[in-house]
Amino acid sequence: MNSVTPAPPAVQFQNVNKSFPGPDQSAPVPVLRQISGTIPAGSITTLIGPSGSGKSTLLSLCNLLLTPDEGSIRIQGQDIHSWPITRLRRTVGMVFQDSLMLPGTVQDNLLTASRLHGTDSGDPARWLEQAELPSSLLSRPAQELSGGQRQRLALLRTLVGQPDILLLDEITSALDPSSVKVIERLLLQLNEVRGTTLIWVTHQMEQARQVSQYTWFLQDGRLVESGPAAAFFAQPQTTEAQRFLQGESS
Repeated sequence: MNSVTPAPPAVQFQNVNKSFPGPDQSAPVPVLRQISGTIPAGSITTLIGPSGSGKSTLLSLCNLLLTPDEGSIRIQGQDIHSWPITRLRRTVGMVFQDSLMLPGTVQDNLLTASRLHGTDSGDPARWLEQAELPSSLLSRPAQELSGGQRQRLALLRTLVGQPDILLLDEITSALDPSSVKVIERLLLQLNEVRGTTLIWVTHQMEQARQVSQYTWFLQDGRLVESGPAAAFFAQPQTTEAQRFLQGESS
């Protein structure tokens, strides 16, 4: 019988360090310290922890918006620095909390990936339908959309490029509950149907419990605890994680 070669992990971190310049160019301030861990392909992994713990920085390293000072990162088994940058950012998409709308219409924004990467964007109206947005918005200036509509469009704009790995940085934190549900439903369906790997920074613990397969808990730039989400939320193994979850629920 022919054996099937398992897919390599989506992302592997090995002893990754990152610092930023201190105030007035003083000694560098460590932001990530000796991060090692693996994100399985096709998984949904949430990154949680106090503000300033390095979660967004860790995301930004995954498509070289930032570069690590030390250590290695592998994307789909390949060293991140060996990827052509255009191919890397087509493979590893990112959506921010406050994604800017590009000049032009909603349709212009949706077609960004096809212009940048030469990909087939498909029917723009069908994309809007997936995010429960009416096709009548296609001709509307993107800047005129509501906050919830802009966030959905920013997500769709990235999804049109069909990334294998999707980095999500607090993308629902400022949205109303109905918009949050639409985005969560769209992302969970994307993971289930296409097998897209989701790496999701969130401060909403209920969201993390609901969507995660795996959870990483960061504090002071260190990966303190990681593992299956259900076990983590039911019985965290470290004192730091226990205190954090107790503080979030109090």
